[in-house]
Amino acid sequence: MKKILLILCGFMALCPTDVAAQSDQASEVMKTLRLANDYFMAKYADPTLPTNVNRIRPSSLWTRAVYYEGLMALYEIDTDQRYIDYTDRWATFHKWTPRNGVKTNDADDQCCGQTYMDRYFQSGGEEKIRPILENLDNQMQARNPKADNELYGWWTWIDAIQMAMPLYMQAYKATGDRKYADHAMKMYLWSRNTLAGGLFNEKEGLWWRDKDYVAPYRTPDGKNCYWSRGNGWVYAALVRCMNLLQPKDKYYKQLKKDFLLMSAALKACQRQEDGLWNPSLVSYADYGGKEMTGTALFLYGMSWGIQKGLLKAADYKPVCDKAWEGIVRDCVHPDGFLGWAQGTGKDPSAGQPLSYTKVPDFEDYGTGCFLLGGTEYYKLVK
Repeated sequence: MKKILLILCGFMALCPTDVAAQSDQASEVMKTLRLANDYFMAKYADPTLPTNVNRIRPSSLWTRAVYYEGLMALYEIDTDQRYIDYTDRWATFHKWTPRNGVKTNDADDQCCGQTYMDRYFQSGGEEKIRPILENLDNQMQARNPKADNELYGWWTWIDAIQMAMPLYMQAYKATGDRKYADHAMKMYLWSRNTLAGGLFNEKEGLWWRDKDYVAPYRTPDGKNCYWSRGNGWVYAALVRCMNLLQPKDKYYKQLKKDFLLMSAALKACQRQEDGLWNPSLVSYADYGGKEMTGTALFLYGMSWGIQKGLLKAADYKPVCDKAWEGIVRDCVHPDGFLGWAQGTGKDPSAGQPLSYTKVPDFEDYGTGCFLLGGTEYYKLVK
């Protein structure tokens, strides 16, 4: 009873102007999310068409798959049937199968499966997940010849953790078979602790992108090289995986520790002048400047963490507010195009120089990152 009275008092303490301000803010966030997504869907009206950046690639590649992760997040708060029709047309065209087939062990090929799984959870249909489960079952028996024939050595770059680890957790949720969660954690810990001595620097709470960037590699000012979007991929993966686990699960607890370490480290890296993050997180001498995709992924994780009670709102809500304001002010064009988005690559130098008007080599994953971050921020302010 005492708890109920406290909750009621909390509601009563909110004056009508506070409630109205929150509602207005949430409406503006939704308006901006729709603007960016409508721009993308209009520009890429046929989701089955391949991409042609330097060479032809099917539209089930990782860049497009990340966009659909964002679209599924948007659908949670904006149940527009257009989003489902657009997604199902894409997935059906690709036969609900990983890029390059069920024998692939490349996380980039598997990323599209996260959206296939989302659609299975939403509407059922074993055909949506059968090829994905076959693919994961194959990988769980395969050793990577490029990683000393290691059974768990497939995620040799940290981007892969986002591309594939949530998929394993989705498979666990869909089937109830713990083997998928077990294997995912063993692969995660191999990347975290074993590859090149471990890609996660616990002392600094940040990740090296791959073995080529582990210390003694340094930026021009002598600092460690931590790539913004690469860390964003891991941060987002931790959120997506914890969302599929129970808080008492031992894997949830392991991932939570890394999430909290990363949150504190990322908070300290935010640019105070505009609320965004550099492509190079701790070095202004090595491609310091505005960057949208990493910023959106950090916004995604922090907004989620506040809602789950893992991060203190007093400490992190201002960080999220500043990040969203910076993205809207400096990145979102009147027609929905997103500027300051770094192109594909593996370090802070990729796609430079960035600008408000520069079109990256791929627009899709940037829009996906934006939708993930913006959607979670919408839930937070609403």
